[in-house]
Amino acid sequence: MNLELLRKKLLAAARGNPPTDRVPYAFEKRILARLQGQTRLDLSDLWAHALWRAVAPCVGVALVIGAWSFVALNDAAISQTMAVTENQDLSQHFEQVMLADVGEPNEEIR
Repeated sequence: MNLELLRKKLLAAARGNPPTDRVPYAFEKRILARLQGQTRLDLSDLWAHALWRAVAPCVGVALVIGAWSFVALNDAAISQTMAVTENQDLSQHFEQVMLADVGEPNEEIR
């Protein structure tokens, strides 16, 4: 298609129909009706809608992370208990933990 020929035809058609001062019938009423029919953009409504759409994924992520941490902590507690019972008696471990902060009897207190 020849763009220059198309441009010349469009310019000739535009020159053949000069603009007038005449306004179509009820133009103002149609424009006002269309403007009144439009709703305003409510940012708080958009924000609330987005948050409600995000509830399900957030709950899912929270449940997965909670289950994972529960399992990981439970496994760590079991392995630590097994290591303590294998290496020493539980009463010795308890005594070491309870007396960990107590210094030697010969130390001076300042």
